[in-house]
Amino acid sequence: MDLSFGPEHRRFREEVREFLRTALPPHLQEKAAVDGSFTHHEIMEWHQILARKGWAAPHWPVEHGGPGLDVTSRFILTEELELSGAPTVSPFGLFMVGPLIIQFGTPEQKARFLPKILAGEEVWCQGYSEPNAGSDLASLKMRAEDSGDGHFVVNGQKTWTTYAQYADWIFMLVRTDPTAKKQSGISFLLCDMKTPGITVKPFLTTGGTPAFSETFFEGVRVPRENLVGPLNGGWTIAKALLGHERTLIAAVGLSARAIRRVKRIAAGTRAGGATLLDDPGFRGRIARLDIKLRGLQMANYRAIAAAQLGHAPGPESSILKLRGSEILQQSMELAMDVMGHDALSWFNEPGVVPAAEESVPSVFNYTRATTIYGGSSEIQKNIIAKLILGLG
Repeated sequence: MDLSFGPEHRRFREEVREFLRTALPPHLQEKAAVDGSFTHHEIMEWHQILARKGWAAPHWPVEHGGPGLDVTSRFILTEELELSGAPTVSPFGLFMVGPLIIQFGTPEQKARFLPKILAGEEVWCQGYSEPNAGSDLASLKMRAEDSGDGHFVVNGQKTWTTYAQYADWIFMLVRTDPTAKKQSGISFLLCDMKTPGITVKPFLTTGGTPAFSETFFEGVRVPRENLVGPLNGGWTIAKALLGHERTLIAAVGLSARAIRRVKRIAAGTRAGGATLLDDPGFRGRIARLDIKLRGLQMANYRAIAAAQLGHAPGPESSILKLRGSEILQQSMELAMDVMGHDALSWFNEPGVVPAAEESVPSVFNYTRATTIYGGSSEIQKNIIAKLILGLG
């Protein structure tokens, strides 16, 4: 298997780098240079810049607005975007519900939703988890009952609804047949977040960011035309989405940036008359993490090479998700170690800690969830044991 990049892909990588140098606005470049955090409005600003270039949805088919890039070019674009520090676009429209509408939606649904998702004109959130349905998602209880007049009436609660306070639409799993076996009675619905009866209550993460919300539905009327796929067939759609989500979490570029940040902070931290980066023991910790990341990168390249030959992603995506989430966590843990007592607070007054360190504690807290969302590490290990190692 050839894991090297050909001339056309090396040229494309340079094209992406040049685009990032010129297209990223100065106020976003300033934050990207220190791995800063971006607001929702800054993320959507960058989404629209990518859309104008034609790169907002590199994996979408050409007939629905995609740029027609091959698998390797899509990987290069994603990797360079991560390495640049540019805002990470919201995945819920472009990478989750959009591809599902392309695969399972009606012509009317595709015409209504896809152009606005692509252009960044409508923001989406995901309604999957509930207070008692997280890893065991099939135990969800939110009900959608057919009112007999072309609508479903939805009642229940979703939680961990990322940035629901900004969303125009939500895609959600609902129980449409309470008498069926757990997976068999679930449907996939699209709902306008402005519909009467929806209440969104954001709450702070341990890192102090308002990323998540509790979302309540009380007598919410959803047109039956917003059902995606067959009635009670939502579990098949949910599995397709979760499989794609796991391939996004390898995040080699994000971990590479995190390690780069560790080196930058260590180079400016004095310890015993020298910098922390000069300490052999600390350099060894960075080297071990770099080796792990390089191994993950090669596994990612193997998956890309196989996909370029037409092989669909298999259980190996669980390896990428498992190792990628662990390495990202370990990178941020090392950044916290470097900062010492400065890592014990965040959202300080300007100048209290260097700009490169300001968001580290918050990001560290947020990335504790990487081994949970998109399928917990325990679930990934079960998949690897059963489907790769053949263990019963």
